[in-house]
Amino acid sequence: MQLLRLLLFCSLSLLGTSQNNERFEQANALYNDAKYAEAIDIYESILDTDVHSAELYFNLGNAHYKLNNIAPSIYYYEKALLLDPNDKDIKNNLAFAQNMTIDAIDKVPDVGFSRIVKNIVNTASADTWAKIAIVGVFIFVGLFLLYHFAYATTRKRIAFIVSVIGMALALFSLTMAFQKQRIERNDNPAIVFAQESRVKTDPNKTSEEVFRLHEGTKVQVLEPYDDWYKIQLADKSTGWIPSTDIKILK
Repeated sequence: MQLLRLLLFCSLSLLGTSQNNERFEQANALYNDAKYAEAIDIYESILDTDVHSAELYFNLGNAHYKLNNIAPSIYYYEKALLLDPNDKDIKNNLAFAQNMTIDAIDKVPDVGFSRIVKNIVNTASADTWAKIAIVGVFIFVGLFLLYHFAYATTRKRIAFIVSVIGMALALFSLTMAFQKQRIERNDNPAIVFAQESRVKTDPNKTSEEVFRLHEGTKVQVLEPYDDWYKIQLADKSTGWIPSTDIKILK
């Protein structure tokens, strides 16, 4: 019975994949015929089946861009970039879409030691840093055993020094892994979808307005409260925005 269920599940999965591939090609054909709205409907129907890929999001972004839908085009380009962060076409098209936005927000760069640490942390993923830490531990254990059982003074000295380096590498990489996880956990970007949104000092409609944002602007969500999100801009400005005015990327 279990084998039958497994075979049925595999068959349905293959059938669903085949249908999605057909719909994807159909949507591409509509896009090439400049029928962008129809293509978007089919692309989104594929998303409804929990299929996610950089190519699908990229094509959705392109279709919305052709229709001058600023916020959706940027949103889907950003989604594609999350899955394929090194794709040049996605980056270029995202830059074109961002040129259509109204808000000009200067990014506050990291400086000094903080910038150095962030650059080092971002050279690898958390998993890669963890793997490097494991390698460092193996180096430490192997060389420490060699130091313990070696008889020659020179060999013992070299084994001891390298084992210490291995432990230092393990501790450093483990620290970087935790830092990378912290950065990724705190990274909660969103795109403004409202044509114009009034950002408040507090999470209520009667509070003072601090600034206004327009569709397509990227923000960082710091925390939720009822129907509001506390956000931060690239220039470090903060405020509260209605949750219906933005769409979270992750």
